[in-house]
Amino acid sequence: MDTSAARSNILARIRSAQGRKGAPTDAERAAADDYVQRHPAGPRPPLPATRDELIARFTLEAERLATTVAEVGTLDEAPAEAARYLHALDLSCDAVAWPALGGLPWSQAGIAASLRKPADADLVGITGCFCATAETGSLVLLSGADTPASGALLPQTHIAIVPASRIVASHEDAFALIRAERGELPRAVNFVSGPSRTGDIEQTIVLGAHGPYRVHVIVVRGA
Repeated sequence: MDTSAARSNILARIRSAQGRKGAPTDAERAAADDYVQRHPAGPRPPLPATRDELIARFTLEAERLATTVAEVGTLDEAPAEAARYLHALDLSCDAVAWPALGGLPWSQAGIAASLRKPADADLVGITGCFCATAETGSLVLLSGADTPASGALLPQTHIAIVPASRIVASHEDAFALIRAERGELPRAVNFVSGPSRTGDIEQTIVLGAHGPYRVHVIVVRGA
């Protein structure tokens, strides 16, 4: 469902209540960008800085969230690791993958990867990520035509390919990277922190309540 029109209407009503007419001007956008750049960052704990430290911290925090993590050297090795993971759990190798990952050797690894948006019946979803945060072991996914958000939300098993160069220290760094590379936020920004879970019933944690039962991350050292 396209919510762009509804969002535009809401923002227009807010602007009208503020006494502003029409679409935001270039001057208003420049003033907002300047404010974001000058706004002091809040307090943060000491965080890793080198690539090895970022990978180690990301892996530690991700595993605390019940995410499993494996490392490979190159992107072309990622399909083989995905197949190894699926075979180890006796899971189907029929998967739906982001169109952005279409150039990887899925069939050679024994994975039937369909490059389309996931449907309710799809059991395995394979995605990349925009970046990942070491502080919380989270994946940052931006929606788009070749990177549908549903790839990480609908299937029971989510496999994510994370280039090591895209692991940043914190959420603040992730948003700064989005602004630097994309300018504006897409329709959806998802921070995925391990398998879906809930503790609503008797404070007992249940995995897979509103999304994947399991998340497996493949960190690519050479990417």
